[in-house]
Amino acid sequence: MIGPDPLFGSRRPRIVALAAEHRLPTIYYDRNFVEAGGLISYGESLIEIWRQVGLYAGKIAAGAKPSELPVMRPAKFELVINLKTANALGLAAPQSLLARADEVIERGGAVYLVAVDDSLHLRHH
Repeated sequence: MIGPDPLFGSRRPRIVALAAEHRLPTIYYDRNFVEAGGLISYGESLIEIWRQVGLYAGKIAAGAKPSELPVMRPAKFELVINLKTANALGLAAPQSLLARADEVIERGGAVYLVAVDDSLHLRHH
């Protein structure tokens, strides 16, 4: 799992390449890693965060004092899955996971992630 850190974000292509080279199924905090070839991301919706920033800016422009505005936490999280990467790793995601994903990249045939002996295996159907 790769957590949110400016160091990781600035080295996104290298981190994704190393995970692929070493065949490491990796989950990331940001959809940009998955768009760059990573396997899965689960994190805040950047679109929603920027929307919240706009709302705050509008309130401040209308005269609200920033110190009186509540601290907002992310309200929407995104699950993004890259099936092309899953296939390359020999993994499959269950239909229930794919159905919950906000976006599936490179969607192909039915692929299932199966737990066997405390490890995950992909099965193609």
